[in-house]
Amino acid sequence: MSVRRLAEVQPESFAFSKASEEKVAFWLNKYPDDRKASAVIPLLWLAQKQDGWVCEPAIREIATRLDMPFIRVYEVATFYTMFNLEPVGEHLIQVCGTTPCWLRGADDLKAVCETRIGKKGRGNVSADGKFSWEEVECLGACSNAPMVQIANADGDYYYEDLTAEALEKILDDLAAGKQVETGPVTGRKASEPTKAKQKVLVEESLFDGSRAEKITLPNAVSSGEGETPEPKAKRVTSEREKTQAQSGKATAKPAPRDKKEADKPAGSPKAPKKSDPAGKEKDEAVKKTSSKKPAPSRQRPVNPAPKKPAPKRSAPKKKDE
Repeated sequence: MSVRRLAEVQPESFAFSKASEEKVAFWLNKYPDDRKASAVIPLLWLAQKQDGWVCEPAIREIATRLDMPFIRVYEVATFYTMFNLEPVGEHLIQVCGTTPCWLRGADDLKAVCETRIGKKGRGNVSADGKFSWEEVECLGACSNAPMVQIANADGDYYYEDLTAEALEKILDDLAAGKQVETGPVTGRKASEPTKAKQKVLVEESLFDGSRAEKITLPNAVSSGEGETPEPKAKRVTSEREKTQAQSGKATAKPAPRDKKEADKPAGSPKAPKKSDPAGKEKDEAVKKTSSKKPAPSRQRPVNPAPKKPAPKRSAPKKKDE
């Protein structure tokens, strides 16, 4: 953001008008005495709406009213681009130049402003003092592009769905002091569709429910003539009841040993073992084999290593008497 400074030429003094004083009192009453600084932005806005811009004497007056240092109010006024720090035209035309408006013809609107008013910039006021203009970023009316916002003593209003000819007419009416209707110049309400086959904001049958088809709910019990049948209460059978119906009695399930066993529902009966004749024959063959004596091993026994004989000890000699 570029550096914003106060205008070089300043008035000698500033004073709120009687109408502005009533609004100042309203804002000061919203905050306790030790929080009066919270009203700095509303008071700066009131000063701008009164004179069209914020001058240095106005900043000093607001600082005195709010018991704030002058530099603190100056910082707020120079930070927010909503405040005009130099005189502007009676009507400030703010042309949106962001992508949706640019695609829909914002360049044509800028050409009209350059031809009718002059060079772009807040401080470049037309010869009659009526207009100045600038290009701004998105103003949030993309569905009604292209559009402009016109700020004056009455407020800040949107004019949408513009063409070069429509903007020319608006400027002519404002210069003549005529009242100009705000909003879309095409006559539509807000951003309602203009080429839709169905008039969604007018057709009552879309809202009163008369187009809804009557249906009969499945498994419903009629509660009387002309009344909507009520659905049957369907009883949900639990897994435990299904198990009891199959086995006759629920069985307790031990602690699961693995994941497959843990996923099985509690109380489910064990599956009966299938008869396997081949398995029976195999079991009998294993039993017969186990009853026979084991065959002698053909491997030679490993002889243990011979033990070394203990050394012989000689008998002690007898001493001569």
